Amino acid sequence: MADLPTVTDAEMQTSLQYAQPYSVVILRTGPNYDSPEASAIIWEHGRRNFALRAAGALAVVLPVIDDTDVCGVGVFDRDVETTTTLMDDDPGVAAGVFTFTVHPARGFPGDALPPEAL
Repeated sequence: MADLPTVTDAEMQTSLQYAQPYSVVILRTGPNYDSPEASAIIWEHGRRNFALRAAGALAVVLPVIDDTDVCGVGVFDRDVETTTTLMDDDPGVAAGVFTFTVHPARGFPGDALPPEAL
């Protein structure tokens, strides 16, 4: 990408000044990921993610579609403690289908996924 725009130190410092806190969840396969009940539990996990998104708690949901043990990444508009509580109540986590870690993160003004294509 040779034609990247120039970003000044002042622009970077301004963005850093306005960075907002988020929590990032890394979702991984759990001990019951291959159980006979896992498919139905994963469906309910997805339904809950849609509800968390609609409630404004889960800003970005990114299912991972490769062959690793990482199942997804979520960006929560909540602190680490609240996000951990939300994840502990997830049906997939409660059933041992998933495990997770939560990490504090920052987002910068203007960050967003590209507009959706319909």
